[in-house]
Amino acid sequence: MRDLVGRNFLITGANGGVGRAIAAALAARGGHLFLGCRSTEVAESAAAELRAQAGAVEVEPLVIDLASLASVRAAADAFEARRLPLHGLVNNAGLAGTRAVSRDGFELTFAVNHLGHFLLTRRLESALRAGAPSRIVNVASQAHRAAKAIDFAALRKRTRTLTGVHEYAVSKLCNVLFTRELARRWAGSGVAAFTVHPGVVATRIWRRVPQPVRWLMTRSMLSPEQGARTPLYCLTAPELAGASGGYFVRDREEAPSATAQDDALAARLWDESEVMIATATAP
Repeated sequence: MRDLVGRNFLITGANGGVGRAIAAALAARGGHLFLGCRSTEVAESAAAELRAQAGAVEVEPLVIDLASLASVRAAADAFEARRLPLHGLVNNAGLAGTRAVSRDGFELTFAVNHLGHFLLTRRLESALRAGAPSRIVNVASQAHRAAKAIDFAALRKRTRTLTGVHEYAVSKLCNVLFTRELARRWAGSGVAAFTVHPGVVATRIWRRVPQPVRWLMTRSMLSPEQGARTPLYCLTAPELAGASGGYFVRDREEAPSATAQDDALAARLWDESEVMIATATAP
């Protein structure tokens, strides 16, 4: 099936795991792909591998280090310089189990899982509107249900918990809230936004969790190909045309946590995120 010929997609974290599986499926359907990866070497390697395996010519590397807002801006500018419409953005890259701050002074898991993607989405707004009807898929997790609030002051400090699990849950809550507010603010633009829980997938997102805990955690998880199913559904399913803002699990929409349905919190997260990207400490 070559139903995506002529359509442009950008996937973050496309060199492995769920992102790589999403990219392979889109390439097989004829999509023009931009693979967002942390370094030039990784991005070019992923693009070359996908071209060889999928027989796809239109696969291009794009360097995006989501822990650096400067890198995100540069990547968005590089895409915008192509003057191409963007038909699908998959904010997939993520990490867990970290205890650090980003180059810009934010709790690292939050910086990568939410703030970098927030900035990327905002900078690609014109391309997404030009590609309308277009879709944004934010990869979240059922872990968002464990976060009952957002301590905005803590987001500007090093990870506080020993395992980073709490901070991961907060970052996933941010993904769901961001999607909710995005759907509200961009209503009528032709750009739809969805959040997905891909399932608990064995990917490199768990690479910072110490062994043997990591082995025990991942041995019963889904494969990346299984995890890619719901993001692909939200990105391409014809029956979702005109819908926006939903939270999907196993190709079905379901209600997220009560906290994730807090419109005031969603609006505050958007506003706080705008301040953060404008006042980052890194040059």
